[in-house]
Amino acid sequence: MSNKRHPARPPGHETPNWRTLCASLAQTALDEDLKRFYEAGAVGPLTPISDVPLVALDVETTGLDPKRDAIVSVGLIPFNLKRIRCADARYQVVKPISELTHESVAFHHITHSDLKQAPRLDSMLTEILEIMAGRVVVVHYRNIERGFLDEAVRYYLNEHLHFPVIDTMEIEARLHRGANRLGWFDRLRGKKDVSIRLAESRLRYGLPLYHAHHALTDALASAELLQAQIATHFDADTPVADLWD
Repeated sequence: MSNKRHPARPPGHETPNWRTLCASLAQTALDEDLKRFYEAGAVGPLTPISDVPLVALDVETTGLDPKRDAIVSVGLIPFNLKRIRCADARYQVVKPISELTHESVAFHHITHSDLKQAPRLDSMLTEILEIMAGRVVVVHYRNIERGFLDEAVRYYLNEHLHFPVIDTMEIEARLHRGANRLGWFDRLRGKKDVSIRLAESRLRYGLPLYHAHHALTDALASAELLQAQIATHFDADTPVADLWD
């Protein structure tokens, strides 16, 4: 019997049956690329995580608000628990629909000169949807990738984008929920909350530090982190429903 720790979800947390939801969305989608994306479906909720096709995704943006800011680069890498398919990785800098800010340039180092010859995101939406189709998307902090891609599809296609996500940050939050409830005495003694940021989370598993805020590198970092999380805290036959959102 496995002695691995299985971090539980918060009470009352429910996840959708993505197979059923995709089938329903395929009937209502108007754009042909989006319809094909939903028709590819999703694995069933009881599918063991070892059998789930995954794709790590990261986007860099002009800010943190999907309603006001926009995507400037996209990185995707298909993988599973045993292999990361770097040869099939995709990275693209894209021309945003909102202006770069000094703060965002300081994070991702993508400048106005980098964007002069860059295509718009809509030119690669078909490819993005093809890569994501049938796979569960892995990110570190789902509000960014899910929020910005949904807003991009709304802007360019006048529809919404829904897809299953495994959030490696959320898994770390479950693992360290108690550790981040320090009392005043613990703080007085110099104890600090456990960071669940990508770099610090990777260090806990002995994974190397990568240059942060590059979409392809962060996608790779998220893929490796999920592999380490499953190997350490879960079993290969863990149902995907215990992990996705």
